[in-house]
Amino acid sequence: MRVTGGQVFDLEKGFVERDVCTDGALLASASGDSQVLDAAGCCVIPGLVDVHFHGCVGEDLSDAVPEGLQRIADYELSQGVTYICPAGMTLPEEQLAAICENAAAHRAKNAGGAEVVGIHLEGPFLSTAKKGAQNGDFLHDPDIPMLERLQKAAGGCVKLVTVAPEQPNALPFIRAAADAGITVSVGHTVADYDTAMAAFQAGATHATHLYNGMPPLHHRAPGVIGAAFDSPGVQAELICDGIHIHGAMVRLTFQLFGKERVILISDSLRATGMPDGQYPFGGQEIEVHGNRATIVGHPETLAGSVTSLMGCLRQAVKFGIPLEDAVRACTYNPAQSVGIADRAGTLDIGKEASFVLLDREDLSIRAIVFKGNLV
Repeated sequence: MRVTGGQVFDLEKGFVERDVCTDGALLASASGDSQVLDAAGCCVIPGLVDVHFHGCVGEDLSDAVPEGLQRIADYELSQGVTYICPAGMTLPEEQLAAICENAAAHRAKNAGGAEVVGIHLEGPFLSTAKKGAQNGDFLHDPDIPMLERLQKAAGGCVKLVTVAPEQPNALPFIRAAADAGITVSVGHTVADYDTAMAAFQAGATHATHLYNGMPPLHHRAPGVIGAAFDSPGVQAELICDGIHIHGAMVRLTFQLFGKERVILISDSLRATGMPDGQYPFGGQEIEVHGNRATIVGHPETLAGSVTSLMGCLRQAVKFGIPLEDAVRACTYNPAQSVGIADRAGTLDIGKEASFVLLDREDLSIRAIVFKGNLV
């Protein structure tokens, strides 16, 4: 396939005019067949990578249902999200193990849809005070043997784990997880600056949905946000749905951390792609009105988003983030965080041919190619 006439995303240059060629499932210097895709009026960007979301179209990773995970993968691909690392919830270990086993079985089956590149354990190693929409009944202190059991059940596909570093045994846990090749994220925490810095020095390299589920940035108590800023190897997630974070804070964060360190996430729920109403969520009920999801009975407690990552990319641009920076935060940066940047996240020759054509005017999807195949 040869894609012509488009503005093509380049990690260093922004957007450039050039052809994109595929040979089978990979990007190549010349087309491997005679198929031509007209990208006039379009931006050509890598397929998006969402490393923190829970579900969509009525399904949730935590249900541990094979058909549900397949529906999630199919929907995400339809939204231009080609690689996914869905997140579990704070649940009993037996349910977490079932989630891990279901993800491993799905990966082995390779039945289509967005590729499940791993799973994110967002819980149960969190702080009670900042559990947010997580179920406090199942919170658990950081536990290395438990993580090892879950990784075994997952067949090695636990790629991210969120931990509150003030919890007992957190620092040894962070070191062990990092040594095992798992990206450790600081989140759902009341940690102060020194505690968060200790976590980053121990091997944590990620901050879970910055600003949400942690103390605010204060000039005398900079907390996790200040510690993340002071740790150059740490990447910060942002839920850019227009609800969780004000546009000024999105702009500030890109300026503060730089385009290289921001990861846009959707944190989307099963209600994404569904009508308003009530939906189960981690043993609780959420209520969705428009673009806002809250815990039933607690309208002040946000419970994730109902926006796809592509919707978050568009929202970031509406907030004034340059398109090339928003694209990077949805592609290369998250691909780095889960260890797939060698095959995804940019449109370099030799990488997998997964990309999206977006209308330059409204950023609507004009075409999706996944591993060389037009979706």
